[in-house]
Amino acid sequence: MDPDFLASSDMWWGTLGTIRPFSSFHPDRDVAEIQAALQRKDAVTLVRILTNRSNAQRQFIAKSFQEQTKPESRQDLSAALRKALSGDLENLLLQLLMLPDQLEAHRLKDAMAGLGTDEETLLEILCTRSGKKLQDISAAYKKSYKKDLEKELRSETSGDFAKLVVALLKKDVAAGSVQRDVQALAASLSGKKAEAEPWITILTSRDTDHLNKVLMELELETGQTVEQLVEQSFSGDFRLGLRVLVQCIQNPEVYLAQRLLTMKTPLVQGIMVSHSEEDLLQIRAAFLRLNGCSLYSALQKHFKGEHLQALQAICRSED
Repeated sequence: MDPDFLASSDMWWGTLGTIRPFSSFHPDRDVAEIQAALQRKDAVTLVRILTNRSNAQRQFIAKSFQEQTKPESRQDLSAALRKALSGDLENLLLQLLMLPDQLEAHRLKDAMAGLGTDEETLLEILCTRSGKKLQDISAAYKKSYKKDLEKELRSETSGDFAKLVVALLKKDVAAGSVQRDVQALAASLSGKKAEAEPWITILTSRDTDHLNKVLMELELETGQTVEQLVEQSFSGDFRLGLRVLVQCIQNPEVYLAQRLLTMKTPLVQGIMVSHSEEDLLQIRAAFLRLNGCSLYSALQKHFKGEHLQALQAICRSED
């Protein structure tokens, strides 16, 4: 193995993730075990290996797997998993094999698939990811689906909500005055109809510390919570968008924990995998505060078999 491999990874011990680089990593050994497990359709072994390696290590395994198959029948690991597995476990392990940006692009694509749009999954990703990260996700979307993410989002949304979604996708931090921003937001609510534009501009172009000060001052000035102001002043998808954005500015791990409380399979898998090397420990702590029960125990009540084992392995432990 390349000795610089782990040094080049973005994921490190000391992060708030639950999955970290496996210290005794031998990709050739892993590939041999995976090949044997695929022949036996041994899901337990596949889960054990793939949930105990970092994403960078999984990419190394996938590359080695392809290189070690016979040239005349060369197959990638994702295709092999599709043949051996099915259902939710298959989807979960395939997500683990995706690059982080590719996974978020995949989740966005799924949120826009079919007749209805899953607005909250769009918002979850757009509100919890940085502008730089969203640029990388947009590039991954283009590479995977040969389509422009901004155009796709515009086609799925309308009105002020469309403006908010696009502004979130293209968010960039600019300097601003807390007092001026507070005055602009308060003034936007003073007429017969609330103005959406100041909310879109300010909430998508300031850093988190600045915005938390703005929202706190706005509450002091109006005597109402920001959530109350949004509920009273706006409607429809735009109101939902502002509500989610404000929650993610104030406490993103609580928002994500609230999403996990639904125990809906696509949400649980998407959030847990995409945050497993970043901040899943924080999300676990927020889940426990909200629910009075650990995420690890909650998973046991809603899932079963190897699928449960895989989710609990990503979660890692009780709180």
